[in-house]
Amino acid sequence: MRPGAPGSRTTRLELFYDLVFVFAFLSVTTLTASELTPANLYRFVLVLALLWWSWTGFARMGNALRADQGVLPLVGFVTVAATFLLVLSVPGAFVDRPGGLPGPLVFAGSYFVIRMAQLAVLGWTDRADPVRRRRLLIRALVPVVATVLLVVAGTVPSRLPEGRFAVGLQLTLWTLALLVEYGVGVTLARRWWVVVSAGHWAERHALMVLVALGESIIALGLGPKRGLPLTGPVAVAALLGILIVAALWWAYFDTLAFAMEQALHHARDRVARLRLARDVYTFLHLPMITGTILYALGLKDLLAEVAARETPTWGWPLGDFWGGVLFGGVALYLLSLAGCWWLALRETHWPLLVTAAALAAAGPFAFRIPEVGALGVLAALTAAGIAWETRSEDGRRRRVRRLALEEQLAAEAEQSRWRQRHL
Repeated sequence: MRPGAPGSRTTRLELFYDLVFVFAFLSVTTLTASELTPANLYRFVLVLALLWWSWTGFARMGNALRADQGVLPLVGFVTVAATFLLVLSVPGAFVDRPGGLPGPLVFAGSYFVIRMAQLAVLGWTDRADPVRRRRLLIRALVPVVATVLLVVAGTVPSRLPEGRFAVGLQLTLWTLALLVEYGVGVTLARRWWVVVSAGHWAERHALMVLVALGESIIALGLGPKRGLPLTGPVAVAALLGILIVAALWWAYFDTLAFAMEQALHHARDRVARLRLARDVYTFLHLPMITGTILYALGLKDLLAEVAARETPTWGWPLGDFWGGVLFGGVALYLLSLAGCWWLALRETHWPLLVTAAALAAAGPFAFRIPEVGALGVLAALTAAGIAWETRSEDGRRRRVRRLALEEQLAAEAEQSRWRQRHL
């Protein structure tokens, strides 16, 4: 195993590993759409949060060590296989389905393999430090406790009489498993985790945001299983959906992604860098991606409704539930962006906050009009808010982007000099 370096970037192998998480996010979204209830929506959040914790542990491993060197590719393939099994078991993760392997146990076992593979690699790197080696046992207890809670949640409630008590107990046990992983894991990480490469850490999370936005494009393209007839309303809804995705992409990648990475590079102190990596990336990127996937979920259902033959020309009224999923997903994304600006650079970005408030205020009106019209309201408010955000940058955007371009040009020049001497 070869250690990472301050200038390390994301490897192609890590991008390959992320493909299974694309499948994971898409599968969890599809499962939620198949039976959309408040309890099932909360299950979606729980599964997504555990998937995110599994991924962020893999990102930490790739930050400390070179993911494409030595035996790490084999560890990565084991992780991919376990993640794939975990996703396949998601439909039966809460209630076992007849005719196959026990879904709750497969889910819990796959999650345990993913987490222990990560800890085994990180523990091997700490083998020369007696203090860190002793703490490895404590770190290993975290996924063990979480896995036990998942096993109990998958087996005990099924033996109880059907009712709210069994469902509530199961969701409580899952929530406790999540709190154990996030709460204890973050507390322990303060003592041993070091962000070796700020560029790698920022790039990995930016790519996952891109993956989540790409899921919205997939939702647009796939629609219902039988495909989408290209009618006028479907074409308008697809164009509006693309406009919203483009606005969300612009809000993150135009300036914020560069600004956060530069702030992470500037944080020379270990504690300050760890705080940024944890709060801005590990914590705030989860609701950002959750909001994007909720938007993709609502968009997929909207397109299916608009394309149906029995639907009026511009769709049925959107309704409170689907309206909350669609508008709430975009608002959650924008609020996460505003939180990133505040935590990373101590800047309050009022256009993002006002746009999120405008989406909440427009909801009661938009939820009562046809679906394509409601999507038009969402597109207009989102695009206007992002345009306002861009125009109100007061020179900051130009400074951040100029610095990013200068860094890119310097890195390219250095790479060219090396290639001229050695290749």
